[in-house]
Order: sequence, then C-alpha cells, then structure tokens
Amino acid sequence: MKYNVLLLGSGGREHALAKSLEKSPQLKKLYIAPGNPGTAAIGENVALSISDFDEIWSFIQAKEIDITVVGPEQPLVDGIVNFLEAKHHPVFGPKLQAAMLEGSKEFAKEFMERHKIPTAAYRVFDQDDFDEAAKYIKEQDSYPVVLKADGLAGGKGVFIPETEAQAMEVLEELKTSSSLKEAASRLVIEEFMVGEEASVFAISDGTSYKVIGNAQDHKRIGEGDTGLNTGGMGAYSPAPVVTDEVLQRVEKEIIEPTISGMKEEGNPYVGFLYCGLMITEEGPKVVEYNCRFGDPECQVILPRLLSDLLEIMVAATQIKLGDTDIQFDNEVRCCVVLASGGYPESYEKGKEITGLDEIENAMVFHAGTKEENGKIYTNGGRVLNIVGSGSTLESAINTTYAEVEKIHFDKAYYRSDIGAKGLKH
Repeated sequence: MKYNVLLLGSGGREHALAKSLEKSPQLKKLYIAPGNPGTAAIGENVALSISDFDEIWSFIQAKEIDITVVGPEQPLVDGIVNFLEAKHHPVFGPKLQAAMLEGSKEFAKEFMERHKIPTAAYRVFDQDDFDEAAKYIKEQDSYPVVLKADGLAGGKGVFIPETEAQAMEVLEELKTSSSLKEAASRLVIEEFMVGEEASVFAISDGTSYKVIGNAQDHKRIGEGDTGLNTGGMGAYSPAPVVTDEVLQRVEKEIIEPTISGMKEEGNPYVGFLYCGLMITEEGPKVVEYNCRFGDPECQVILPRLLSDLLEIMVAATQIKLGDTDIQFDNEVRCCVVLASGGYPESYEKGKEITGLDEIENAMVFHAGTKEENGKIYTNGGRVLNIVGSGSTLESAINTTYAEVEKIHFDKAYYRSDIGAKGLKH
C-alpha cells in the first residue's frame, strides 16, 4: 500500500523525519505542516496551525491522509492523538495520558516510583509554597541542586543552581518570569546526579518496543557545558558512554518497565520514547522522559537508519512492531547547531544566510529559517543543523566543522566542542 502522510512540525527534527520518510517506497505524498524551507524540497508545506485540531482534521479528510506523524511535544500533550483516533484516523505518537511522561515532571516521577524505575530523589512544591521550597533547599544544604518546572518549557525549564543564593534567584525567576510562570505552577526539586548524560530512544506500539538508537546531546549554550540551558546545541550518535552493558540495563531497568507500566495503567505508549539518562556509578538513571524524538538527537540517529521509517511507524500504529526489523549503518554522525547570536535569550531574526549551496559532505536540516524571493533568512533561535558522518567520531566531528565554516549569517553562533566528551572514551 502507498501512504499519504501528514507530518506536523517545523523544526530540524521534522526536516530529519521528512528526509527519512522520503526514502520509503511506500510513500505516496508527504505533507508537512507548517514545515520550513528545508522540508519544502521534500514534500508539500501546508500553512496549518498545529494547535488547531479541527483545521488539521479538515485537511486530513480533503487530502485523504492515511497516517499523521506528530513531531513536537505540545500537540501530543494537548491531546491531538486522542482527537484524531476518536475519528478512526491512524496517528504515530502517544495519547495525552501517555504524553504526560513529558507533560508533567511530577507525573513522570510518581510513575517511576510506582514501577521502581531508577531516578533521582525528589520533592514537589506548589507555586504558592515556594517559601516552603526555599526552606527545603536550605535544610538539604546540598549543591548543586536541580529545579524543574513541572510543565513544558521548551527545554528551558530546568535549572541547576550551585549555591543557596543562586537557588533563591531561580525560585524568584520561576515565580515572576512570564514565559516560565505557567510551566512552573508546580516545581520539582531533585537531588543532583553525578555522571555523564546520554539519551536512548525506543519506538513502541504500546505492547512491544525496539531501541532506535542512542545519542549525546549538548544542552548548554557555552563551550564545556557552561551557561544557560537551550533546546540543544549539537549531538552525536552513537554515544560511547552507552556501552552494550549500559544499553542492556537501560532496556531491562527503564524501557521495559516504562512500556509495560504504561500498558498496565491503561495508557499504552505508542510512538517515540526518549529516555534522558544519567550514567552514574550505580548504573543508568532517568533524568527525564520526552514523548517524542529529541531535537537535535533525531538529526544524528535517523540518517543512520537503514530500515524503512514509514513502514515502522505504520506497524507501530497497528500494534505490529514485533514483525519489523530495525537496522543501522556503522557510521558515526555529528550535528552542530548554528544559532542566532543572543540565543537562548533575545536575538534578531531576518539575517540572510549564505554558503548553503557550498555544502558537499554533510546534511543540512533547517530549523529556524524562512525563504523570501529565493533567499534563505534566519527566523528563530536555533537556525540550522549541520550533520556530518565518518567511520569514527573524530572523523565525523572534523567533517561537520569543515562544512559549518562554509555557512555565514550575521551574529551566527555555534559551539566548537560538540562531541569532545565522546572522544574522551
């Protein structure tokens, strides 16, 4: 069967998903809503609002869409899968109840506690109880400490203050910041876990699952993992810290109990499951779950996939994932994010981007870009993802940075140490 596919989203992750879906012999036509200048070269961009479910449903009917793939977390947490499945339309992504693994840090921590999934010790406070939270932090007197806004905050709701004074500043910011106040109506305070971060991705049909890769992301804006948290400044895959032994433990102690626990509780998990991990001396522990593919991890994992992504997604919606085979190539991928100067705080848009036509040895995934009169301009904080490959991590890094240097726009910023942590292994 040939499928008309609707892919929701507009970032680098969605460009990578589109590129992978394009390879499928089962693809009839791909629509991306709203998409970006990169996805426009692969399928047809459609000016739909991903928060307007009725508009999306009208489009699905008009274009005879066979399956909808949801890229970002917000529509999942808003219940788009429930909405479309009620109309008997196949959707790749978790329902609202399962997406709460990302939608609420408190829900995720309580779920992990119930199913004995290893994670950091924690306490939860209401915004009205921030005085109690301050008291708790002072009593614990253990730094650094981790403060997480309970709700979605676009990757910017996690703080790791290293002193009491910094912790009090963060509490004040969470109470008063217009962009964070809603996400931080409840606050999760966690012990700081010592180790190295990595993420492992699985794909599930609600009953069974398959691991679809691992990666290491670089969240902080500054070299050497310093400065503010961002949506991600680069990644590489596979991550050497995720050894075969670590991966076996992640499957047994984290992924299996998550998928079976969700099913047991009546909320079978369908879609990509992102397990953000800390590899500690005691073993892997969950830092956070995401209910979708990571961004930029998606950009380094999917180019390694040899199997048919569309076939896998269709199988997941039909609870037939066990019949599929997932294979990867042996190359290492490295992704460097080019960002607008000033990101993740205020930055300017509308800067012309040059050099894209000179890229020869890397894939370019558009994130925050727009096209006007045949020219490409910046239109967001994270602008482009440059993904190079190699037989070793070192060669993948070198290839990527050689290509990054060909691209220019005013105040362009990128980290020059993506992958350096992996080389230490």
